[in-house]
Amino acid sequence: MLAAYAVLAGVMGLVIGSFLNVVIHRLPRRESLASPGSRCPSCGTPIKPYDNLPVVSWLLLRGRCRHCGEPISPRYPLVELATAVLFVTVVLVKGADRDAWLGLVFVTLLIPVALIDLDRRIIPNRLLLPAAIAAPIILALTDADRLPEHAIAAVAAGGFLLAAALAYPRGMGMGDVKLAAVMGLFLGRAVAPAMLFGFLAGALLGAAIIARKGAREGRKTAVPFGPFLALGGLFGLFVGPEIVDWYVDTYL
Repeated sequence: MLAAYAVLAGVMGLVIGSFLNVVIHRLPRRESLASPGSRCPSCGTPIKPYDNLPVVSWLLLRGRCRHCGEPISPRYPLVELATAVLFVTVVLVKGADRDAWLGLVFVTLLIPVALIDLDRRIIPNRLLLPAAIAAPIILALTDADRLPEHAIAAVAAGGFLLAAALAYPRGMGMGDVKLAAVMGLFLGRAVAPAMLFGFLAGALLGAAIIARKGAREGRKTAVPFGPFLALGGLFGLFVGPEIVDWYVDTYL
């Protein structure tokens, strides 16, 4: 039965991933997410429904527009595939029950957040605000006893990054602060290993840039922190609770 739910989650992930491609492209430009329909990014020709099947159509068309023949970025099928893989992973890790819903919504948030920040150096409030509303609603419907823990985690995570942003404004933006708070709403106490993992991943990339470019040039290289927080969020979602339990049982 779990396998059937995982397959269903994968199909749902492909469909939602296709929509996330629209969000990633249009939301930072303040364009409508509903209309017009999908179009070729090169010639503007509307894409027919049979050419808009997640992953499959891109493969059949060999990554090119049927009308003009121009290449279509492989990011589109990769986003769809990544969303499907993460949806399946959520179901396999959390189970095919009410515990999965919070994770599915969280994954749906992290993908566009990471890519929009990577492209535009912004984390839109129009993504964070609905997520901040959705998390406590889902918790209230599925596990209301955890609401206080998640609220405290949101304040702690957001407050920690707020302090970092005030101390070093060039290295941290308010979008990162708000994202950390939203992560706390979704992860609860598992936000601690999520943040730690995100900082570690960012530090490793920073060290690699400095090693390649030198200390002076490396420190001038701007790297958005949102993708690292998103990566940490996935880490916290899938293994964070186990890490927290291990730490509590071992040291407290």
